[in-house]
Amino acid sequence: MAENWQDLLTALQEIQLQDVFPQAAVLVVAAVVALYLHHLIGRLTAADSQGMRHLTQRTIQRITFPFSMLLVVLIGRVSLDALSQAYWLLDLAVPLLISFALVRTLVYMLRKGVQSGPLAKASENMISTTIWLVVGLHLLGWLPGLLEAMEGMAIDFGAVRVSLLAVVKLLLLLGFMLLVAIWLSGIIDRRVSQLPYLSAGAAVGFSKVSKLVLITIALLLVLNLVGIDLTTLAVFGGALGVGLGFGLQRIASNFISGFILIFDRSIRPGDIISVGSKFGWVEALHARYVVVRNRDGVDTLIPNENLITTEVINWSYSDPNVRLKVPVSVSYGDDVERAMEIMLEIVREHPRVLAEPAPSCRLIEFGDHGIHLEARVWVADPAAGFGGVRSDINLGIWRRFKTEGITIPFPQQDIYIKEVPPKPE
Repeated sequence: MAENWQDLLTALQEIQLQDVFPQAAVLVVAAVVALYLHHLIGRLTAADSQGMRHLTQRTIQRITFPFSMLLVVLIGRVSLDALSQAYWLLDLAVPLLISFALVRTLVYMLRKGVQSGPLAKASENMISTTIWLVVGLHLLGWLPGLLEAMEGMAIDFGAVRVSLLAVVKLLLLLGFMLLVAIWLSGIIDRRVSQLPYLSAGAAVGFSKVSKLVLITIALLLVLNLVGIDLTTLAVFGGALGVGLGFGLQRIASNFISGFILIFDRSIRPGDIISVGSKFGWVEALHARYVVVRNRDGVDTLIPNENLITTEVINWSYSDPNVRLKVPVSVSYGDDVERAMEIMLEIVREHPRVLAEPAPSCRLIEFGDHGIHLEARVWVADPAAGFGGVRSDINLGIWRRFKTEGITIPFPQQDIYIKEVPPKPE
């Protein structure tokens, strides 16, 4: 370590001003070219704000600055070498630019593949810190010694030797491959959701299957790259089976139920469903649960298993139209036929009531306190709810009945006294 510091001090003492200017000029030119390309791609991205092309341009813009500057610096380094000029400053800039490009690329992939939150923010900081730390150790000349010390910290499991360096490499490679898999699945998800000829349920199913396949391939590649025999996964598979048998049945059941819901197309995003006392429309289908949003804007997470094993009412499964019944009572002394005509006039005026099937009005029964009538209408768009339609129809009937002199009875009882008992003497 002392020798590295001594070499650094010696190099600083040998710096000559005439050697700095050409290298500084190369860095300035590289920065100008990188900024120009960055802004040029930014204008192209703003002109095309939709589709896969926009995503590709955003990705290219994200890494254009460090890579274009790195390319110009390398060209300048070769030119200075051909002119027998010093290029030590450019040698220092090259690893810094490479690390900058890696940070920008990995952080961008993380933001696109993982939902924003504290975990994503912490992951961005960890990626940036790790890359800059490795570059710093490399520039100071400490990295080989650190790697050698980590390789010496090992534990033997029979014929297998596991070192700290191998574990770190495995974790870094695993994280990178999973990040690439999640990023690619996000691109596929956005691309599939924009296909006009693919239904919402099929798009969700394709996205989930592609994500599962990509993650599986990433794991197998990592195991293969680190030299782990894939036949040893049989032991892991047996342990996983025991785990599923003892404590993970519900998780496995919800996971499998999610794929059943997707492929049998019984519930799709946008459907209006009722599960027990829960009513709302399906916002999203996930591996473990379904997100159902009600009219109050509250999201309910319903496990997939519940949608398979319990009774579910899908209001929009085959037909989005729903029949609505509005009961009304009139007094025995009123004109019942006129009351039914008024009710039909009111329901036909409502904008959400469909003309076909035509509204109807029925005399249901002769009750104890009045004659029970019922208007039956078909309403479109159940996602908008039925409370507003029922309220508008009831209010219109109330106003017209008051104008026409038709009364709505309320429960009452008449008491007839046949004989008054004599007063006591």
